[in-house]
Amino acid sequence: MILKALYDYYHRMGTLPPQGMEGKEIAYVIVIDAEGRFLRFESKRIDKKRSTTFIVPKSVTRTSAPMPNTLWDNGKYVLGLDSTHEKYYRVFVDRVKEIADFAPHDPSVRALRLFYEQPREEMLSQMSADPLFEEIKTNLGANISFQLNGDDRLIAEKYDIFPPADEHSDNTPEGICLITGQYGPIVRLNTGVFISGLSSPTPLVSFQTKQGYDSYGKTQSYNAPISEEAEFAYSSALKHLLRRDSQNKNKAYLGGRTILFWGSSKASAQVEEGMIDFFEKKDNPNEKVKRIEKLLKSIWSGQIKTLLDDRFYVLGLAPNAGRIAVVTWGDMSLKEFAGNLLRHFDDMDISSPRPVAGIYSMLATVTLGGKISDVQPSLVEAVVSAVMFGTPYPFALYTAALERIRADLPSNRVSPARVAILKAYINRQNKHNKNTIPLTPMLDKDFDNIGYLCGRLAAVLEKIQEDIKRGDSIRTRYLSAASATPGAVFPAMLNLSIHHSENLSEPSRIFYQKLEQEIFSKLPSEGFPAQLNLQDQGRFFVGYYQQRENLFTKKETADTNDLNA
Repeated sequence: MILKALYDYYHRMGTLPPQGMEGKEIAYVIVIDAEGRFLRFESKRIDKKRSTTFIVPKSVTRTSAPMPNTLWDNGKYVLGLDSTHEKYYRVFVDRVKEIADFAPHDPSVRALRLFYEQPREEMLSQMSADPLFEEIKTNLGANISFQLNGDDRLIAEKYDIFPPADEHSDNTPEGICLITGQYGPIVRLNTGVFISGLSSPTPLVSFQTKQGYDSYGKTQSYNAPISEEAEFAYSSALKHLLRRDSQNKNKAYLGGRTILFWGSSKASAQVEEGMIDFFEKKDNPNEKVKRIEKLLKSIWSGQIKTLLDDRFYVLGLAPNAGRIAVVTWGDMSLKEFAGNLLRHFDDMDISSPRPVAGIYSMLATVTLGGKISDVQPSLVEAVVSAVMFGTPYPFALYTAALERIRADLPSNRVSPARVAILKAYINRQNKHNKNTIPLTPMLDKDFDNIGYLCGRLAAVLEKIQEDIKRGDSIRTRYLSAASATPGAVFPAMLNLSIHHSENLSEPSRIFYQKLEQEIFSKLPSEGFPAQLNLQDQGRFFVGYYQQRENLFTKKETADTNDLNA
C-alpha cells in the first residue's frame, strides 16, 4: 500500500520535520534587531528556480479567502506589496500578534511584534534603500521569512514558540485510519505536493465533490479516512522524496513522469543511492551501472545480509487535474528487487563491449538523436516496470529499436544497445515457451533460427565486401530489406558477393566459403523465406551483430598472432 509505505518511511528516517512543520523554500530573509528595526535583506536563492529549504510551520490550504502562513509567506502577505489586496497583509500581521501573545518572552518574537507595530510606510521606506528590495517586488510569489540579528536560525524554525493546534470541535469527524488502524480525528483535505508538470501543490489523495465518487454519504477525503497524524507523516515523506535538491537520490524525472524509489530499512540505503544512475545521463555510465550490479549481486547471494521484511518501493507519478496520478507502483522484497535488476542485466548482455543497461540509455537509443523529451510517457512507464518489476519489455520499445536500426543503416553501424534491446525483448517474451531457444550474449553457431541465420550470412557477405574495400553497398542498400524479405534480396546479395570473393586472397576465400557453407547447412531446404515475422527480424539483427563481432575478434586474434610470430 502506497500510503503505508510512505508513512513507514517517515518514521524510519527520523530526521523529517516534526508534526506541524515542513521543509519549505525561503527565497529572502528579513533581518531585524531586538527592537524590531529593519537591518537588511538576505537572499537565500540558489539559482533562478531554487532557494534554500528551511523547516517552518506547515503551509495552509488556501481557498478564496486569505489565509496566512505562520511567520513566512510571499511578499503580498509579509509586506503588503500588492496594494489591491490589503487584507492579505492584515491577516498576516494578526497571525504574528497571535504568536507574540503565546510566546511574549521570546526575544525574536518580541522583536517581530515591534517590527509590525511601526507604520508600514516608514518600514517600506527603510527597506527601499536595500538593493534586494526591487528584486523582491518583482518576485511577489517568492517566500519571505524573518531572522533576529545574531541568531543562527529563522524565527519560523523555532517550533516551540507556536501555540498548540486548536482542539478539535465536536463536529470533527473521527474514524479508523486506513493507514494505522487507529481511531482518531480524520483529515478533510490531504496536503498538496509539487511534482514536475504542475504549477501548484496537488494532493495524492483527493475526491471531487458531488461527482459520483462519494459513497455512504461521505464527502471529500472522508471517503478514504486518514488520521491527521498519519496524513502528516505520509505527506511529509512524499515531500521529502520529491524535494528539489541536487543531492536527492530518491527521485528521477523522465519523459513526463516522476519516479520515486525508497526502501524500508537501512540495508536498502545503498540501493536507493544507486538507482538514480538508471535514470540520468552520466559520464562513464557503464562504470556506475557496474557498481550497482556488484551491490545487487551481493544482496542476491546473501553476502549483504537482508531480512525477509526488507522492502523496496518504486512509485511513478504523473500530473493530473485535481490530484496526482499514480502510473507505476511496485512493492517487493529487497532481494526480489535485486533479482529483477540482475535479470535485466542478463537480458541486456550482448557480446562486447557491453551496452549500458540504464533506463535513460535504453530510451535515448531508440529516439531520433537521443532526444528523451520525444519519448512517450507510456513507454517510460512500461520500461520502468520491465526493468524493476520483471514484466515483459514493451513491444513499443522493441519496434522502436528495429526502426532506429533500419533508419541509421545508411550512415551508422548497428549499435550494441539496440541489439541488446532486441535480444532482451525476445528472450523475456518467450521465457515460458519451452519450444523457443533463447538468444545468447555471444555468437551461437548451433542456433538454427532462420532469422538469426540470415543475419549471420548478411554479416559475412558484408565483411567480404569490406575486406576488398569495395564500398558498403550491402549494408546501405540491402541490409534493411534483407531483414524483412530475405527471399527477395539475398539472391542479389549472393551474386554480388561472388564477384567480391574473386578479389580475396586464397586463405581468406577458403575461410569465408567454409563459414558460408556452415550457415547454408542449417538453412531449410526450401531456401530463404519470403518474409520474416517481427521476432525473427529482431533475431536477424542479433545474428548479424554477433557474427560481425565474432569476425572482428578473429581478425584481431590473427593480427596479434602475426605480430608475435
